[in-house]
Amino acid sequence: PFNCSFQAMEREVTAAFGKGKPDEIMSSAFKLKVTREDIHTLKNLHWLNDEIINFYMNLLVERNKKEGYPAAYAFSTFFYPKLISGGYKAVRRWTRGVDLFKQDLIIVPIHLTVHWALVVIDVRRKTITYFDSVAQKGDKICEALFQYLQEESQEKRNLELSFSEWILHSMESHEIPQQLNGSDCGVFICKYADYISRDKPMTFTQNHMPYFRRKMVWEIIHQQLL
Repeated sequence: PFNCSFQAMEREVTAAFGKGKPDEIMSSAFKLKVTREDIHTLKNLHWLNDEIINFYMNLLVERNKKEGYPAAYAFSTFFYPKLISGGYKAVRRWTRGVDLFKQDLIIVPIHLTVHWALVVIDVRRKTITYFDSVAQKGDKICEALFQYLQEESQEKRNLELSFSEWILHSMESHEIPQQLNGSDCGVFICKYADYISRDKPMTFTQNHMPYFRRKMVWEIIHQQLL
């Protein structure tokens, strides 16, 4: 795919944004389907939906299976609301066949009714960090996820996690790129997750968002990250 010209990629993205049946399936993998209607949420100034975010997070996890990347696991956007409404019991079985404590990074996209945020649990460094593109605080969310990890550790490994060994932190506006409009929060959390899962510093800004949106269309259709 890297041999195909920029023009060809542009044409493909434009076609995906074009007219067609809203329920036409543009990509399917990871037991997920992305329709033309879903892809259209990647148009400028649209809010990304769960389907796009979940598919993209799976692409990150897939890429990180390669040599040289930290081992990553991503929860679905539906995980956190389920945890909050039903407690540990409600999500106990979500990690069947996955040992969270063997991962380097656990990525948790958070849907706050009209806003997307991200939590990254770095198992290597024992940190739980909240990333928000409008610099809201997520201390309560970090605490809820630490509580979940404690119960998961108790349940799966019969091991107590010590709170004093962990650092929980909400990123401040000067620490991470911030959005300057009301619609790019979903793209921001996808890119936070992308850079973190490559252990790269976040060098992007609001100005990159239109480009990132088009790039994500191509990546989702081709099921691979550029």
